[in-house]
This record gives sequence, C-alpha cells and structure tokens, in this order.
Amino acid sequence: MASDIEPAEKDATPSSKESPEPTAPAHATSARDAWYPAGKRDLFILRELVSKDFKLKYRRSVLGVIWSVLNPLLMMLVMSLVFSFFLRYDNIEHYPLYLIVANITWQVFADSTNAGMMSIIDAAPLLKKVRVRKSVFPVEKVLFSLVNFLFSLIAVFIVMLWEGVPPTPMMLLAPVCIVLLMLFCVGLSLLLSALAVFFRDLIHLWSVLLMAWMYATPLFWPVSMIEQVPYHFVRVLMYVNPMYNFVTFMRDTVIYSTLPPTEVIVSCVVWALVSLGLGLLVFRSRERRFILFI
Repeated sequence: MASDIEPAEKDATPSSKESPEPTAPAHATSARDAWYPAGKRDLFILRELVSKDFKLKYRRSVLGVIWSVLNPLLMMLVMSLVFSFFLRYDNIEHYPLYLIVANITWQVFADSTNAGMMSIIDAAPLLKKVRVRKSVFPVEKVLFSLVNFLFSLIAVFIVMLWEGVPPTPMMLLAPVCIVLLMLFCVGLSLLLSALAVFFRDLIHLWSVLLMAWMYATPLFWPVSMIEQVPYHFVRVLMYVNPMYNFVTFMRDTVIYSTLPPTEVIVSCVVWALVSLGLGLLVFRSRERRFILFI
C-alpha cells in the first residue's frame, strides 16, 4: 500500500518548476507610478489644480465658460457708452476695440495677482499635511487666469469683426506679449504670496494699489493725455509703468498692426525678468517659514 500512496503524494506536491510565479498586486503599478520625478509631479499638480479651479468657477452656472466671453463684451459695451457720451473719448480710433484689448490685458494681471497673493494662505490645510513644492500654488493661479484670458480672446475677435479690423501677421507677436505678461504676473504672485503670509495687511493694501494703478494706466483714456500731465517725473513714471507697456504692446499688434516701439518691447522684457527674479528670490528665502504662520 505504501507504493500506491507515494505517487499520489508526489503528485500532490508541486515541483518548484511547476509552481506558479507570485503575481503582483493589482495596485503595484499605480503605487510605483506615484513616485514621479519632481518636474512631472509639479506638472501633474498644476494640471489638477487648474482643472479644479476651472470646475469650481463655473459650477452650477447655466452659461458656464461662455461668461469668459460675455463678461469682457458686456464690460466693453458699458464702458464704451459711458466714456463715449460723457467723457467724449469717442474720437479714439476703434474705441470699443481699444477698450476691450486693454481690459482683458489688465484683468488677467489683476486676477492672477489677487489670486496668487492668497494662494499660500488658501493652501494652508494641504501644506500642513503633504510635502509639495510651495511655488506651485501661485504659479497655478496665474495659469488659471491665463485660461480665462484665452477664452476672452474670442470676445476680442468678435469686436474686431464688428469694427472691421482684419487680422494681420503682426498679431503673431501678441503671444510674445502674453508670455512676458505671464512671467511678470508669476513674479509678482510669488512676491505677494510670500509677503502676505507674514503681513496680512498687504491683502487689503493691494486692492487699493490696484485701483490707483488701473487709473494711472491708459485703459479707457487716450495715451495722449500723458503729455498733458504738468510734472515731468510723473510723465516718466507713467511711461515706465509696466502695465502701460504691456497694454501698448497688445494694442499695437492687435489693433494698429504695427511693431511696438523698441522702448516698449524692452520695458516688457525688463519688467518680466525683474519681477520673476525678485519674486523667486523673496519666495525661496521665506518659504521654509510659511508653515509657522499659515
């Protein structure tokens, strides 16, 4: 009987060659992929944050993203009526287009810096739990403002058709201005977000500064009025004004189909680099202490 049992026991015990290899758990691949290199991880976080802000902005809205087109159009319509009839600025060539190009350029600057300034404070719950590059948050707010800006360009093309201004090859320079403006906004957002963590009064002060800055920039009034300012140093300040140069860059390429003056292009480049450099310097020197104040 022993000889009858032995083959059965041998068959019941699988050999090492016949034993199946251990299978990896279903979640092994996703766990491995979770360890992105720093660059890919930051891009992933940026994409997810922009997507989240975009969904939150238009959540429960009937028109949704259409508001990014309607809002600049309605603002342009109201301002055209007010300044054309009451302040007599209707002598400016293509005044509605003059208004809307300046408005969307200013708006992307104001929106990105306002949101960027609050980005670290608003991300406090996440920063206290997860180790993540802090500069991602102010940069994300600028990118989100850029997304809205790109949608608002549809409104610009509608007004161009209404005003009979055809697109020209010179408009291909407009993206250069947009890139420089985004760098300028990223630098300011990094600077403001770092300072706002330690000095909360800056949040209230910035809104006042933005209002003064807006009226000092020829958004709705003619650029020629700068020459009527009685004080020379004030005129110099208005010409050096970063937003004056960015708005002029956009208007020259989109409305007038001309190459912006050299000093305007140089000013845009210089302001973008100075803002970005100063913002990175201040942000990196203060970011280790954020956790103590947020």
